[in-house]
Amino acid sequence: MSVGTQVQADATAMRTLSGVVTDVDGALVPGATVTLLENFSVKGRSVVADANGHFSFDNVAAGPYVLTIIAKGMQPKTQRGTLNPDESVELPPIALGVAASDEVEVSGLTQEEIAEVQMKQEEKQRLAGLVPNFYVSYVWHAAPLTAKQKYKLAARTLIDPATFVIAAGFAGIEQASNEYSGFGPGWEGYGKRYGALLADGAIGGMLGGAVFPVLFHQDPRYFYKGTGTKWHRALYAISTSVVARGDNGKWQPAYASVLGDFTSGAISNLYYPAADRNGAGLTIANGFLSIASDAATNLLQEFLLKKLSTGVKVKATAPVVQP
Repeated sequence: MSVGTQVQADATAMRTLSGVVTDVDGALVPGATVTLLENFSVKGRSVVADANGHFSFDNVAAGPYVLTIIAKGMQPKTQRGTLNPDESVELPPIALGVAASDEVEVSGLTQEEIAEVQMKQEEKQRLAGLVPNFYVSYVWHAAPLTAKQKYKLAARTLIDPATFVIAAGFAGIEQASNEYSGFGPGWEGYGKRYGALLADGAIGGMLGGAVFPVLFHQDPRYFYKGTGTKWHRALYAISTSVVARGDNGKWQPAYASVLGDFTSGAISNLYYPAADRNGAGLTIANGFLSIASDAATNLLQEFLLKKLSTGVKVKATAPVVQP
């Protein structure tokens, strides 16, 4: 191979064409099929946008190109341009409009497959690289989880090693302060406290993260907003303790979350010492405390915890809309 031919080959290898697919509001569109026709070629190559709506082509020939973008439920779009020699281009966001009801919907991935990709990404999110932060979606228009996926995400959280370590730590704190004295002292008392905390997490996690969300067709995740004034973001975060996104994409009363808080508290009376059982009045009061705790946690998610989380891979946030 001559020097000139080698230089030309190296330049071709350096040329990339990439971008992000969004909707008209700026929200990411994962799973879009992007097809590239380069330099008047009649045979294209295709890639599927990842969970963050990002796509990329390597070794792109210099000259004119045509991109065709297709996503389920969206209007197909064609975009033309020219790639200069020794140039790599990151395109501005490519916005797709919503398809009319009589348009054919085509996608490289089904909704369930898109949801699976997004859920796998969420399972990489950890606070300080240790504590699971699985129930936060940084993709505003994330695909709804299926019933099976809701149970998988809940189970994945329950069996995470950090869950057992955290429960062990809190059991030690309760033991030191003699909280729930009916469990008794020593290792036996510690074991009972540890078991009760694991049971609290398992029951609350399955009821609030899977059973009731499946029953009421609601999404158990917190959807990070990230745009708008701090006041609007705070109101949104607080409201999501009592308002949830349905699997149909519409906002509605958070039946799943609220019932999960109250029901798990009531069930805990079955295995806590008789002297420490709450009774109906206190159980209701604790249910409202749980809702307040959810609101506080969501505020932290909106303003702080993203900065402390590892495994977060997003390039866009929510459009400025209110539930």
